[in-house]
Amino acid sequence: MGFFDDLAARIDSTDSVVCVGLDPDRDRLPEDVREKELPRWAFNRRIIDATHEHAACYKPNAAFYEDSKGWRSLRETVEYAHGKGVPVIVDAKRGDIGNTARQYADVLDYADAITVNPYLGRDSLQPFLSQEDAGVFVLCRTSNPGGKDFQNLELAGFDEYLYEHVARRASEWNENDNVGLVVGATSTDELERVRDTVPDLPFLVPGVGAQGGDAEAAVEFGLTGDGVGLVNSTRGIIFAGEGSEEWAAAAGQAAKRLKDRLNKYR
Repeated sequence: MGFFDDLAARIDSTDSVVCVGLDPDRDRLPEDVREKELPRWAFNRRIIDATHEHAACYKPNAAFYEDSKGWRSLRETVEYAHGKGVPVIVDAKRGDIGNTARQYADVLDYADAITVNPYLGRDSLQPFLSQEDAGVFVLCRTSNPGGKDFQNLELAGFDEYLYEHVARRASEWNENDNVGLVVGATSTDELERVRDTVPDLPFLVPGVGAQGGDAEAAVEFGLTGDGVGLVNSTRGIIFAGEGSEEWAAAAGQAAKRLKDRLNKYR
């Protein structure tokens, strides 16, 4: 079974399409984990304990782990999530020339999926695409305001925007049924256009939560006909109880609220 088969099974067993981002910003960690040997891992463990019933997937962003203790924390986090039966996407947005990409792809030795940047073209992604059991989420139309600077450029001779062209090419690269797209929920029209372009690719949809994206559109256009896809929230869940001694419980409640909110539209 490949990543999206496993994800479909997880979505079915939890009745959830919620992806919980695990970005343990050290400036925002609660006091009761700051003195631990691995504070980020201690934080993530509590979050996973509180949210795993409602999580179809976890998504740690590599930027929050890029030091020696951080990489240890990331490995511990992935293993612990797996122990709870939850798959993990490493949000690293990789994409580079072949020999470098092969090194980046090593993260798939322990994680289940990764986000990648298509800017350098197919050969830069081949080390990821060739791993049949791993999920590869290609950046398509991102949720940040500046995404339009390049992604919304109209392509002469193609009668489409750059983000639509990326979606089309990613679909062509889906020879192993392991490709999905990152498409933000902050622009409903663009989310719909990408779905019309690639009806069968699962989406990872960020932007619901702190960025104020459209939850209904995220479900309507983010999931395939078989109901496979993910809606991500990070700060809106993991820092829902910031400043409270019951911060972990608050994260669990926030994950459940988002699950219930999304399920209204499924």
